[in-house]
Amino acid sequence: MEYRRLGRSGIQVSSLALGTDNFMDPTPADECENILKKSIGAGINLIDTGDVYADGEGERIIGKILKESGQRQNVLIATKVDHGQRRPGFTLEEYDPSLGPNQHGHTRLNIIKACENSLKRLQTDYIDLYQLHRQSPDLPIDETLRALDDLVTQGKVRYIGCSTHPAWAVVEAVLVSEMKGYVRFVSEQPPYNLLDRRIENELIPVCEKYGIGIITWAPMAMGVLAGRYDDPDKFPKGSRAALRGGFYADRVTEKGIEVGRAFSKIAKELDLTPAQLAILWCKDQQGITAPLIGPRTVKQLEPLLPILEMQLDEKTRQACDELVPPGSVVANFHNTADWMRTVIHGVGPS
Repeated sequence: MEYRRLGRSGIQVSSLALGTDNFMDPTPADECENILKKSIGAGINLIDTGDVYADGEGERIIGKILKESGQRQNVLIATKVDHGQRRPGFTLEEYDPSLGPNQHGHTRLNIIKACENSLKRLQTDYIDLYQLHRQSPDLPIDETLRALDDLVTQGKVRYIGCSTHPAWAVVEAVLVSEMKGYVRFVSEQPPYNLLDRRIENELIPVCEKYGIGIITWAPMAMGVLAGRYDDPDKFPKGSRAALRGGFYADRVTEKGIEVGRAFSKIAKELDLTPAQLAILWCKDQQGITAPLIGPRTVKQLEPLLPILEMQLDEKTRQACDELVPPGSVVANFHNTADWMRTVIHGVGPS
């Protein structure tokens, strides 16, 4: 089992982490328990969730399982405070008009309140890694970092990080933390897979320079690399694009499906499934601490666990580079990040 240091922190995390966006939406409670226990048994020690996952039910089921199983001390819980910037097209009314304008974003008010709520749902006294879920570009980073610093000082949070932030925002946060003596980011959590390699251009070099770990989401490109989709306009029953639509569906592109077919041939030659190769590729890319695997069932989880003991060979890496060159993109997995303006041929602007 390989464990990797998370940024400049002193903690070691497994080379695969468990993503739980499917917990309670659509994965039922008993299957969530089976997935969580089997992952921990295999050596995975980082469990990632968020306060918006299944409207908080994701955190609640994780807290319940860990408390009842006595496994809390054996894992690192990573959760997030909500999408700091509302997703494109969202209105306040879609959140809850009765809540008022201060119930979202990374203000001091909301961070402290959200942390208290997450602690209750998780049934724990502390959160190991507390992450900003998207950027709040209209807010002073000083306010956000000071609130996080206070939570660390109070012992409610151990480490802090961010998710889907631009490279410049990560650098800004590091510099402000160092100038003012605030707690410092130890990780960033961006989308990353063979179909969207844009973080290789700036974010990965920045994180390597400043000692920030990278925990990535969507390593299987939402199933496109696993061969789940045959048509960008027709989605298989039970797929994320079919269940959730919207920006999930927009990530399924004709070019991405084409790459997925060629990728499947490479996997077959290696006697791997496309899903296994997609995770392995991401795990062993430069600068990556751990990709998140997000199975909906134990049946989906089991074939992924052997990847913990595998290593990507250089010949396979080069074959994948020929499909999608380093730093390039054929499907937009940054489409919930307003700051990403890159135009993708056949996909359009973020």
